[in-house]
Amino acid sequence: MPDTAPGPSVPTHCPYCALQCGTRLGHGTRGTVAEPSDFPVNDGRLCQKGWTAPALLDVPDRLRHPLVRDADGRLLPADWDTALDTVAARLLRIRDEHGPDALAVFGGGGLTNEKAYLLGKFARLALGTGQIDYNGRFCMSSAAAAGTAAFGLDRGLPFPVRDLGAADAILLAGANPAETMPPLMRHLEGADLIVVDPRRTRTAERAALHLQPVPGTDLALALGLLHIAVTDGWCDKEYVQRRTTGFDAAWRRAVAWWPERVERVTGVPVAEQRAAVETLGRARRAYVLTGRGAEQHSKGTDTAAAFINLALALGLPGVMGSGYGCLTGQGNGQGGREHGQKADQLPGYRMITDPAARAHVAGVWGTDPDTLPGPGRSAYELLDALGTDGGPRALLVFGSNPAVSAPHAAHVCDRLASLDLLVVADFVPSETARTADVVLPVAQWAEEEGTMTNLEGRVLRRRRLHAPPDGVRTDLEVLHGLAVRLGQSADRFPTSPRRVFEELRRASRGGKADYSGISYARLDAGEALHWPCPDTPDGDPHPGTPRLFLDRFAHPDGRARFAEVDHRDPAETPDADHPLYATTGRVLAHYQSGAQTRRVAELNDAAPGPFVEIHPDTAERAGLREGDTARVTSARGSTVARVRLVGSMRTDTVFVPFHYPGPGRANLITGTALDPRSRMPEFKVCAVRIEPGTAAT
Repeated sequence: MPDTAPGPSVPTHCPYCALQCGTRLGHGTRGTVAEPSDFPVNDGRLCQKGWTAPALLDVPDRLRHPLVRDADGRLLPADWDTALDTVAARLLRIRDEHGPDALAVFGGGGLTNEKAYLLGKFARLALGTGQIDYNGRFCMSSAAAAGTAAFGLDRGLPFPVRDLGAADAILLAGANPAETMPPLMRHLEGADLIVVDPRRTRTAERAALHLQPVPGTDLALALGLLHIAVTDGWCDKEYVQRRTTGFDAAWRRAVAWWPERVERVTGVPVAEQRAAVETLGRARRAYVLTGRGAEQHSKGTDTAAAFINLALALGLPGVMGSGYGCLTGQGNGQGGREHGQKADQLPGYRMITDPAARAHVAGVWGTDPDTLPGPGRSAYELLDALGTDGGPRALLVFGSNPAVSAPHAAHVCDRLASLDLLVVADFVPSETARTADVVLPVAQWAEEEGTMTNLEGRVLRRRRLHAPPDGVRTDLEVLHGLAVRLGQSADRFPTSPRRVFEELRRASRGGKADYSGISYARLDAGEALHWPCPDTPDGDPHPGTPRLFLDRFAHPDGRARFAEVDHRDPAETPDADHPLYATTGRVLAHYQSGAQTRRVAELNDAAPGPFVEIHPDTAERAGLREGDTARVTSARGSTVARVRLVGSMRTDTVFVPFHYPGPGRANLITGTALDPRSRMPEFKVCAVRIEPGTAAT
């Protein structure tokens, strides 16, 4: 039973995934406690991570004062003035010697809207650099690129989560919400669920139909499903003619993907392909949803586009009770990419190369548009360039742990070590923080105010239960302190989240992600506000837009665009030396790099260390048994993990979760091939061999 919370409590939201489940935080008999609220996405439920989230507030190794590395290489306690003075002086020296693009910033999809906004402003004004990106590039970028091309606008779910509860059929491509966002599953219970995943996940076990393709062949499968939709008569021709363009070009590609060819490439039987399309086609209300499994590929944008093509052919997007959507992963994965911490974007989801966008934002910031830098490197390209000729010499990291989460992690750690200055703002000594020159302790979610935007585009209020510990500052205070030391006026970088949000409203006005009509007052009054929500000073307040595209899509002609895409192999396929596919993902107990959840005893006990799932026959051929230590090796390196025999695994595939540090890092083996449009790394497939290994010490 959960602890009761006598006395004052605050309504807020879980610090983990993009559902942003509603919670109430209070002080119980055993300390801070979280209890679920009746917020629409979770309806009074929480997963194990949500229930245990308060344990993060006082983990034993929480950072409570700045740390500065001395001449002997030791991280030693320092006061705030010393730490910030040290950072600012070294940043100025590096900028004077190498130019502004020698300074770089790496953000996170868990930062509040206010922090993401001010971080982008800090990079472009206080540092003068274009070298800023964030870990959301590893999460949503492929679906965002595909959605923008298709619909003219990118919002993870262009409809409320609760709409899924009335669906007759739902196709989930590369998503495992039963483990990654369990409260979502209650909204999927009434539908015939079709799951596309190389693994028989907990979600697939609950599906009416599980399509289990060869890793890296989701695009071929989506093309084949479109082929069947057209040739078997499930295509909504009237919808296609009235609301879309580009069908003929897309069909010219899909026509070559007849069911038998798709079966040869993907391994998915023809009968299952036809059953999936028929289930969607017969449904009165149907959805196609994609997740990281379909998107984290060097062709992830095309794969997401192919599933959008299927949805368009069936007449689903922009129709009440049906649609296409993407299950955003990180807590503020949606808002985090809308307001300026992405290399190519300015606040309001404006493109940094658009002269009108630059002029608008520069006007809000009180600067000349010509002084704003252009687009910088994408996340992996930024990390890969650290310390190289022409690359950044200093990096500031907020809300991310790239030493564990980035692909080719050993190489990324080498690049971090080559820097003249690495600064990390965090609340625990993450693997990245431990290598830093300066570590800045910052507040956690229960200790700060702000806003988040969940996967359905709903802007939410994060509320403070109590102040952070002595010696800990908020990220806004850190940015303010550094900006002033770099010569910026104090007023330009407020420390009040409310003041930052008011400026964000002005900066987003007229953009695709328009927040100008949203205010703390409206959110605090309980209004459900989905963007776009423009300001209407001469009329009634805008109600927000919970459902997009019902009348028209966001392209000038109001039509959605089919994409002309074709299948291609992943960057790596198995060979004699590396005969298996490896794929990565999450488990129920942990989140992202695990820097938070590995510090919660209940969660760590549930999943205490790295493991590799493998089919018993594959394990036997490799000389491995249940519980053995195995070494999984790719062309880039090896990871060490305990063997779990799983009879439902494909015999050509192994699975490793990416939450663990040290020799068990899954991203020691993942590749660096990038999607040409989204710059998403190919996390979900690489060629490996597996053999007996020695337990890591």
